[in-house]
Amino acid sequence: MAGGGRADDERRIGVAMDYSASSKRALDWAIANLLRRGDHLVVLHVLHHGGEAAKHALWGKSGSPLIPLSEFRDPTAMQQYGVNCDAEVLDMLDTAARQLELTVVAKLYWGDAREKLCDAVEEQKIDTLVMGSRGLGSIQRILLGSVTNYVLSNASCPVTVVKGK
Repeated sequence: MAGGGRADDERRIGVAMDYSASSKRALDWAIANLLRRGDHLVVLHVLHHGGEAAKHALWGKSGSPLIPLSEFRDPTAMQQYGVNCDAEVLDMLDTAARQLELTVVAKLYWGDAREKLCDAVEEQKIDTLVMGSRGLGSIQRILLGSVTNYVLSNASCPVTVVKGK
């Protein structure tokens, strides 16, 4: 595993979050089925390159610094990263952090979600990654590629894909 060599109470669980219904379902699944008291939850969010790219040139390769949940909750603080957080996601994170005594941090990346999620697994020493599946049709998947398929094939840790309804 990517995070090998640490004690069980130091597990680092990653959840890929793009605020879609499927990524929220993945977060909910991770909270209900995977996370244990004292785990570290790393919320991974990849933004596409755009007008803000120059502003974030410093973090272009390595991503943002780790953002603690208290800062992740602050809309003003998150505006500097170009992210509008979702109240439902914040509520799930707050509740899980409190009930399971989790350490929750967010990490933002800019670029291709497929590559950045795989990079994040290595850089953050993620023990297992949970992500949603958008359920692209077979033609869309062939034409556009699938972030999920790429991560399943290339991530250096176990990946759980939470399917939609």
